[in-house]
Amino acid sequence: MSPVDLSGKKEAEAPFRAEKTGDFLTIEKLKLLFLCTGNSCRSQMAEGWTRALKNDRIEVSSAGIEAHGLNPFAVKVMAEAGIDISAHRSKLINEFKDMDLDVVITVCGHAHETCPYYFPLKCRIIHVGFDDPPKMARKLAEQGVDEDTQLLCYRKIRDEIRNFVEALPDNLLLKRSGLNQIVDYWISGDR
Repeated sequence: MSPVDLSGKKEAEAPFRAEKTGDFLTIEKLKLLFLCTGNSCRSQMAEGWTRALKNDRIEVSSAGIEAHGLNPFAVKVMAEAGIDISAHRSKLINEFKDMDLDVVITVCGHAHETCPYYFPLKCRIIHVGFDDPPKMARKLAEQGVDEDTQLLCYRKIRDEIRNFVEALPDNLLLKRSGLNQIVDYWISGDR
């Protein structure tokens, strides 16, 4: 645990466990799970970025409603950015049902709509919608577009996810009313 000056914030706004010591709060790492349909692309990228950029503040995992295996294009574009996710594996949400999570972030509409609600009451479920790179690339492939151009879809979403992760956990500081709040946090446009 590390001391962080949060004197201007109310404890109820903090997305992590904290103990007040004088003017400082001693915090534990935020326990966060990124959830998508198959845990193959978006949630894997989000886990990779979070491990690389926020490992000192966030304990991160990712899972899927189903396990589709790791998307090789996601691995490739993350490696281009210096993040190795090749050792990740596609995991099912059931592996985390007994974990004491603070936040579950759904990164696709299907996961948001079908997210099982067996997490602790204190666990916040937040939706952050990102477009589906494989779906975007398939549409381009159907038009005869080459693989290098299709990879642009993956790079675009990789960079959007990085921007979101860079702002963690501050972008989760939301005023809460009640035990659990479901929030739609849209990166851009309708999903």
